[in-house]
Amino acid sequence: MVGRIGRGVGTERRSVGVHDAELGAAVDRAQQGDDEGFAIAYRLVQPGLIGYVRGLVGDDAEDVASEAWLEIARDLGRFRGDGAGFRGWTATIARHRALDHLRRQKRRPRTTLLEQDMLELPGGNDTAAAALEKLSTEQALELIGSLPRDQAEAVLLRVVVGLDGPASARVLGKRPGAVRTAAYRGLKRLAGQLTRAGARGATSGAQRMLKDGT
Repeated sequence: MVGRIGRGVGTERRSVGVHDAELGAAVDRAQQGDDEGFAIAYRLVQPGLIGYVRGLVGDDAEDVASEAWLEIARDLGRFRGDGAGFRGWTATIARHRALDHLRRQKRRPRTTLLEQDMLELPGGNDTAAAALEKLSTEQALELIGSLPRDQAEAVLLRVVVGLDGPASARVLGKRPGAVRTAAYRGLKRLAGQLTRAGARGATSGAQRMLKDGT
């Protein structure tokens, strides 16, 4: 059911806002029993969703995403909201299934837990996010996977799934300020890694953006 990621992170992120209205309409149709509406919703959500899950469980992402979509289909009638809300709702379900999977495997997510909660700090590092968009999906996920768990999840939800701060906070069950801080610190850390390591194949333009913004 679930296909492999075929596009870069930047393509996924840029398309999110553009398609939210289409997604909301498709979800409405799907809730009325329209199979084509569900297929459209799946097509619009799946690339970002599986990228997020892959950042949590690695190579088991397709199986976990399939479990998530079974639950999404089963509980679709309970959903209330617009296209952006649907993306957040599906990300929450996928996260629960990923954590269940990790518990069954008796191992933690690939990234490590951060010892303390984040303080509320403003802003983010848009140059690092822009640089991640220049990388292939696999390169970006490899870099994000090196972060502490809460930073990695915050970056995944922002850059891969395309959620804003409040929506990401709802998925993670944390304060919006803490999630903004985690995303900021994660992107700042990635910016340093990308600059030092030559972005592992990132374009020279992406590297220039990082040097200008760090």
